[in-house]
Amino acid sequence: MRRDVFQAIADPTRRQIIHLLAGNALTLNGVAENFDISRPAISKHIKILTECGLITIRQEGRERICKAELNKLKEVSEWVTQYRAFWNQKLDALERYLDSTAPPKKRAKK
Repeated sequence: MRRDVFQAIADPTRRQIIHLLAGNALTLNGVAENFDISRPAISKHIKILTECGLITIRQEGRERICKAELNKLKEVSEWVTQYRAFWNQKLDALERYLDSTAPPKKRAKK
């Protein structure tokens, strides 16, 4: 099953794994050492991240090395940017409306 990036980043543990691997590649055990959950649980998170393309795993001898593929987060960034522009326009319009309906400010007496 191919998962999407949004499904992967919905989970806080997976976001932490991405953050951890953004700095440098780690073995599966190296990733698991940073969490207080079982190794099988980490493997499940890694599988989901791999399925959506946010990490890749390469075999080096007996070790499996995980590496973040952050360019896949561009999809998320583009989606958020579209809504950021929408809400900025709405909030700017609200600000203009509130400014136009507000009573004039009184000057302080000296």
